[in-house]
Amino acid sequence: MEEGKNIDKKSLRFLKGKQTDWDELAKDCVAFANAQGGFVYIGIEDNESRPPQGQTISDKNLPDSIQKNIVHRTVNVGVVITVETAENNAEYIKVQIFRNAQTIASTTDGKYYIRVSDECRPIPPDEMARLAAEKNAFIWEVQTSKRVSSVNVDEKKKTVLLDDLRKSQRVSSFVKEMSDDEILEYYFLKKGEFLTNLGILWIGPRNERASLLYPPAIQIIRYNEQDEKVWKLLLDDYFLNPQELLEKVLNDVPDWQESMEISEGLFRKNIPFFPIEVVRELVVNALVHRTYTTRGDIFINIFPDRLEIHSPGRLPYGVTPKNILSQSIRRNEQLSKVFYDLGLMEKEGSGYDLVYAKLLGSGKPLPVVRETDDRVTVIIKKQFVSKEVVRLMDKAGSEFNLKQKEIISLGLLAQQQSYSATEVAQILNQNEEQGLRNWLGRLLDYELITKTGKGKGTQYAVNAEFIRKINFKGKTTLKNIEDYRLEELIFKDVSTYPKSSFGDIHKRIGEEINKHKVRRLLKEMVNEKKLNVEGINRWARYSIEQNL
Repeated sequence: MEEGKNIDKKSLRFLKGKQTDWDELAKDCVAFANAQGGFVYIGIEDNESRPPQGQTISDKNLPDSIQKNIVHRTVNVGVVITVETAENNAEYIKVQIFRNAQTIASTTDGKYYIRVSDECRPIPPDEMARLAAEKNAFIWEVQTSKRVSSVNVDEKKKTVLLDDLRKSQRVSSFVKEMSDDEILEYYFLKKGEFLTNLGILWIGPRNERASLLYPPAIQIIRYNEQDEKVWKLLLDDYFLNPQELLEKVLNDVPDWQESMEISEGLFRKNIPFFPIEVVRELVVNALVHRTYTTRGDIFINIFPDRLEIHSPGRLPYGVTPKNILSQSIRRNEQLSKVFYDLGLMEKEGSGYDLVYAKLLGSGKPLPVVRETDDRVTVIIKKQFVSKEVVRLMDKAGSEFNLKQKEIISLGLLAQQQSYSATEVAQILNQNEEQGLRNWLGRLLDYELITKTGKGKGTQYAVNAEFIRKINFKGKTTLKNIEDYRLEELIFKDVSTYPKSSFGDIHKRIGEEINKHKVRRLLKEMVNEKKLNVEGINRWARYSIEQNL
């Protein structure tokens, strides 16, 4: 049980009678209600998964008192509060906050918050309209405003959908044993006598699908070097449901078959320019997470050097291009469930893990995600970083059963040969050391990477022994320079340029070297009286000690 977008923990010491910070708890409840809902566990410490041994809730009126204080301080927040017993027989208080599907929650003094990752963030005034639009997008799926009879369906599409669901390993046997109508109601494809918007989208006849507010349409266009259109495939006639659109994109575009041949001794291996798994995941994201209350087609633009996938609307609230790898929010909840249960998409939160792993695992640069006021664009480069990086990742993948996060971390280091811990954490959007260790996984144990330095000066690099073993020919860099060699470099630089500032020294010896590593060695050389320093902080100037 870790704190995240759906869980927050507080010590039992948080409850201090009249001194309790009820406003803080109210803020947390508002944030969860405006996001995906969640739980606040009172009586469990931040770094623990269970309450302390022997802990009991002596005041049985506490749940009523907590509920009363939350209700008095919030608007549009629904909670249920109970006393629970953990596996170690210790007691704690569980506060369950329900997701607000159609309204926006606030505190009684007019403040708005939303849960993003493990933080409760205030919602600025200019983002309120966007959040309101997100609420409308959510309820779009289950509305029956078009009053389309549930018997007015495309029988072929209905039969295929039901057969695929009953064959899926992701669907429980309980659901598989339901009748056809019960399955359709279970997935919110119908409600009573009528098809929902989701039902029309998936199994409705073409004319009803076309009359939806903004049904999905895809345009696939190939450009030449002069940015002229040379080929296109238009999927905008509304004959196809989302699953059929996806299959059409994957099967009818010849560009996904193009690859580069890599030789490895007597063997040759073809590495695709655009891995089909990456294309599938990005098209699924465009279909599942787009705003169906916003006009616009999905564009798949194929250029000689890149692939661009444009999806109408912005990213779900709380997701940004920087945190897209670690933050996942379902915009269209029921549509996502149908896609997942059919095996058409990865589980929640692992879609971009797959994209990063496939690209970095095949020696390609990271995807570029751009967000504007009306659309999101994902760019995949066609070229590879180098054949050596491809071989390195292929060799590591064949010798070790690496997990997705390990492939991503190794791929990042292979392309740059070295990163500081801070740089890796920024790319992976990890703020804590424990989070970064989870991404590095067993790479240190397998001796695929090495770790040098401490704290902010920590440096990670691909193990030189592994590089030599596979005859890897990467670019020369000073990032991994040993301490004693860096010390000689600093000594020689200061000898030539006495009374130099840290910035001047760092610039001359190589800015690619971790600045924290340079600062650490300068401090050690001063302590060992190898260097003399005048001034402090930004005014410090380094020279050679006279006795040397």
